[in-house]
Amino acid sequence: MATLFGPPPARPFAVRYWDGTAENPRTAAPFTLVLTRPGALRRMLLPPSELALVEAYLSGDVEVEGDLSATISLADTINAHVKSPRVLASLTRDLLALPKHESAAETVQQHRSERVVPIAGSIHDRERDRAAIQYHYDVGNDFYKLFLDERMVYSCAYFAESDFTLDRAQEAKLEHICRKLRLRPGERLLDIGCGWGGLIMHAVQRHGVRALGITLSEQQRDLAQARIAAAGLQDSCRVEIRDYRDLADVGQFDKIASVGMVEHVGVDHLPEYFQSAFSVLKPGGLFLNHGIVQVLQKHRPTWRERIEDRLWRRDSFIDQYVFPDGKLGPFDAVAAAAEEAGFELRDAESLREHYEQTLGEWVRRLMAHEREAVALVGRQTFRVWRLYMTASQHGFATGRLGIIQTLLAKQRDGRVTLPRTRADLYQ
Repeated sequence: MATLFGPPPARPFAVRYWDGTAENPRTAAPFTLVLTRPGALRRMLLPPSELALVEAYLSGDVEVEGDLSATISLADTINAHVKSPRVLASLTRDLLALPKHESAAETVQQHRSERVVPIAGSIHDRERDRAAIQYHYDVGNDFYKLFLDERMVYSCAYFAESDFTLDRAQEAKLEHICRKLRLRPGERLLDIGCGWGGLIMHAVQRHGVRALGITLSEQQRDLAQARIAAAGLQDSCRVEIRDYRDLADVGQFDKIASVGMVEHVGVDHLPEYFQSAFSVLKPGGLFLNHGIVQVLQKHRPTWRERIEDRLWRRDSFIDQYVFPDGKLGPFDAVAAAAEEAGFELRDAESLREHYEQTLGEWVRRLMAHEREAVALVGRQTFRVWRLYMTASQHGFATGRLGIIQTLLAKQRDGRVTLPRTRADLYQ
């Protein structure tokens, strides 16, 4: 611990060992790192990688008492130190002196193998995409209900006022999207990656459209259809299991929305994604694409930095436990692919601070229902989601991640039916 973080008084956190020994900093600590077993650090740091650090927490080798978000920067600190050959040699010598196996230690690798997405075909083949989507979204509707709003909208909310409740902010987001699309009664709306149907139900009830939502998650489809029926909206909207590439027989739409879907597409498949949407959008129609983007560093990574990232297994936690095959791209890749498909970019809005607040609400609500969550999905899966959402909140707070709503138009003889200003959005 001293090799990695310095003497106890200089550290920004407290440490407690398995025998009750405690080390405290000079100032108040936002969290206490609890090492629960003598071999915890060996499994956590030998060999050092982002995935090993995460799995130490998932397995219970390491507990965090206090603010989990304050621990996120520890990975960067450790990564920076182990790049020094001298530090790595000293650290390895000490780690090898610790126990390798302990009967009390949970086997997180077994949990990982049970949760892995079968490697079937190439990345983003249809069947593999369906398996990846189901991996993430079929954790269970009851689990998502614990931390989402009443409409179960699983994407960035819109906190027009900072004191909005999550329910009100999600309703505001749905209305913000509908206003950007300038929905009119009788129009056909397609929602690509519709989740549990919150947007299409809102659009039908508030704007009088006819709507189709598509998803690859059977659990999402079943609950969405049940909610649509309960609201008496089955004549105006429905949800189908359908890949975004299979839209040839659905007809033409006046407007299209895709919220939180582009992250699953993969940068290399963005042209196909936008071309598919373009093919079913009527001339003069609008497409609102809402998705997370990677904010690039000030410089392109060198070959050495790319190798270091590979050895460090950066982003392997997200790929292994959260979003298999997901790869965020920069916004310029999204915009270029949209324009290549024939769209005209009409507006773009960053909601980064809104997503930071949304994730904070989700984590707070999840923690308030910890007992129910663990009963539904188990302790390790609960920790996966707590850590994933906490780390994502940190990513938006520090500017590493962005979220962009992009309004695209399919021109009709060079014309697009849009107001000249945004004033109508806020009336």
